[in-house]
Amino acid sequence: MVIGTIADTLTRGVENVTDTLTESFFEPSIRLGVTGLSRAGKTVFITSLIANMLDRGRMPQLVAEREGRLLTAFLQPQPDDTVPRFDYESHLAALTTPEPVWPDSTRAISELRLSLRVRPVGLLAGLQGPRTVHLDIIDYPGEWLLDLGLMDKSFAQWSEQMLGRMGHWPGGEALAGQLSGVGAQEMDEVLAKRLAAAYTEVLHAARADGFSDCSPGRFLLPGEMEGSPVLTFAPLPLVEQPARKSLYREFERRFEAYKAKVVRPFFRDHFSRIDRQIVLVDALGAIHAGPRAVEDLRQTLADILTAFRPGGNAFLSQLLRGKRVEKILFAATKADHLHHTQHPRLTAIMEALTRDARDRARFAGAETQALSLAALRATTEQVINHGGRDLACVRGALLNADGTRGKQAAFYPGELPEDPGHLLAPARQGAEKWLDTDYKVMRFAPAPLSLKPGEGPPHIRLDRAAQFLFGDRL
Repeated sequence: MVIGTIADTLTRGVENVTDTLTESFFEPSIRLGVTGLSRAGKTVFITSLIANMLDRGRMPQLVAEREGRLLTAFLQPQPDDTVPRFDYESHLAALTTPEPVWPDSTRAISELRLSLRVRPVGLLAGLQGPRTVHLDIIDYPGEWLLDLGLMDKSFAQWSEQMLGRMGHWPGGEALAGQLSGVGAQEMDEVLAKRLAAAYTEVLHAARADGFSDCSPGRFLLPGEMEGSPVLTFAPLPLVEQPARKSLYREFERRFEAYKAKVVRPFFRDHFSRIDRQIVLVDALGAIHAGPRAVEDLRQTLADILTAFRPGGNAFLSQLLRGKRVEKILFAATKADHLHHTQHPRLTAIMEALTRDARDRARFAGAETQALSLAALRATTEQVINHGGRDLACVRGALLNADGTRGKQAAFYPGELPEDPGHLLAPARQGAEKWLDTDYKVMRFAPAPLSLKPGEGPPHIRLDRAAQFLFGDRL
């Protein structure tokens, strides 16, 4: 096993160096990983990013565009023939119809290649003509990212962690009672399926209630593996010296099989090849859900960094230890749900939530940043006088529970604190609810678009995100 791992690492390292040599002398490529926690808007982010790179009238913070060096952008066939193509055209069509709807969410990995024709700057400008830089965008569910944290955990460690969190989840306390004492029983497939189904139901309820760390992720997105033994287990209280045919031993074996046959291949084939990464976070949704959801989000973001291999991608380091993620952007989405006067506060909260994660990445040599953005702006701003007080509101079409477009409404979500500690302190202390106020969240339908020639969809700070993630390579 160890020899196989070493051989696999060396093989991957040689492949990475070969890629580096090819890129250095021919056409460089940037592999951008895009993921996000539940309801963060990954599909909309990628669709709007591509549309705004093809028509860059709304991208002034992208330096190469501002300087006139980004000559053109066009879509090309992706390099990975075995990975499904990101369905950009269908997603864009859903957002640009007269009655636009949000596109379907990410349920599997996909990829798209965007090629950029760039004029060099500085001394190179006089020595060579325009060059092509490929941006390979890899979209994958955030649940899969959380699974990478399982690689360094045993079944006992994972069980202890999840059982501790289940007490705060809807239905979790009752399920924890069912799981207590069953580990020593003889393995029974009917019982195993019942416990796994109950645990999956609790995971779905926890995610719907605003909690972030709902692992294993494939329990939520099983795909073709639904019903397989590798997805038929649940966390169990520790059993000292369990019998060979006990339920505990079998669940432990299936947990290790899940890591070996589901998590490790994803890391080897896709995740380990990423250069830059953006993690999209619905921070407003967690704040609305309450202090426990905020603390769960903070811990989850810190755990996510254990899945990354942060650091620089120098030539020899790729041979010796494989590729590293050079830049990581943590982005609070749905900034258009707030008036622009509150955006700095949302960014400050995002910076505080990711402080531990970003410090760890910087120590390893990666560059990190936190910001708030809206990949597609769905609202307009409005100030309403209410009771003699001016309220900074946003206005948009509400989204009905069945996904249809509702009535137009102005919405005031509450005022975020200037000091993020006013949120994080009660969250760390285990408070059940916010002491001073409740933070509300509305779901808005996408606004009908009327785009001028050369303009992509309206957004908030998408150009700043692009500049951080790949602007330096242009």
